[in-house]
Amino acid sequence: MFQKGLKDVVAVHTKIADVNGEKGELQYRGVKVGQLVTQHSFEQILYLLLNGQRPNQEQLQEVQSALIQNRTLPQHVQAIIDALPSEVSLMDAMRTGISAFCDRDFVRKTSNEQAIQLIAALPVIVARHYRNQQGLEFIEPDGNLNHTANYLWMLTGVSPTEVHVEALETYLKLTMEHGLNASTFAGRVTISTESDLTAAITSAIGTMKGPLHGGAPAGVIDLLNEIGSPEHIQPVIEEKMRRGERIMGFGHRVYKTEDPRSVILRDKCLSMSGRDAWLDLATTAEKEIIRLLDKHKPGRKLYTNVEYYAAAIMRSIDMPPELFTPTFSVARIVGWAAHAIEQQQDNTIFRPQSVYVGAFSEKSC
Repeated sequence: MFQKGLKDVVAVHTKIADVNGEKGELQYRGVKVGQLVTQHSFEQILYLLLNGQRPNQEQLQEVQSALIQNRTLPQHVQAIIDALPSEVSLMDAMRTGISAFCDRDFVRKTSNEQAIQLIAALPVIVARHYRNQQGLEFIEPDGNLNHTANYLWMLTGVSPTEVHVEALETYLKLTMEHGLNASTFAGRVTISTESDLTAAITSAIGTMKGPLHGGAPAGVIDLLNEIGSPEHIQPVIEEKMRRGERIMGFGHRVYKTEDPRSVILRDKCLSMSGRDAWLDLATTAEKEIIRLLDKHKPGRKLYTNVEYYAAAIMRSIDMPPELFTPTFSVARIVGWAAHAIEQQQDNTIFRPQSVYVGAFSEKSC
């Protein structure tokens, strides 16, 4: 059987996540993501994805401590990041930094211990290279802050507000895992050769870099900037429809109904109504855009996707577009690691076939 791009071909049995596009459902380890996101922290969900069970208090404290301890990059990794030219992209810096985790101490650790170290290190790598690009001093991690708050702190050197930490953490928790997407598949293919976790994560980052997969939701930012205020929503959207332009942030390749992640992000933004002007604009605009889409494109079922509210959150915390995909990766590395470890536990090398469709030519011999 030939299926271009392996579309809809089942290649893996997994216990990590279930993505049901027809029903608009997403589950982590058999638990609906909405329940997890509203009741559990990033660190608790991280433990669940890696270990298949929710942590007790002692296990949670252990993973929290491990994340804090591993925020200090090995000296050779620091030196590599600091040696990179400023024009090197953040995604390339991440890939280079992660690939350097191959020293003797690291390789002696268990896969789960390695995963925690890489998950803790990735936001530090992002922040270090980002500040190097800006000609700014590196901000040392703060051991009193959780994973999300510390990431914002290292990027800016300003204590993040509760509303911004809450909004970003909701986004990170919702994007930690999403089935056998392109970057996750790349990681599983790499580790299926009996390579190591570092190589698998490096492959995943390289795949995430591609605009067809990890492309930043910059189009949504442009849309919200163009709208600017509630009274401009209808004229801006109707003019775009008149010109036949796509309304960015609406429609999804997998979900045939509402993206469950966008529903949760919307609810989070609504719960913070009046605390951030950009989040207020996003929720107001979404409601009006859906009304206009139903009016002008009946039957199309164009629902809000996760990129819409991701963009709104990034805009609200003044995160520049070049940080969008790296921040997405800071969350998704948890899923990459979980899948790589699962692949190790029941491994068969990926070896699909190809069909030669070229023609023989004596001139080419």
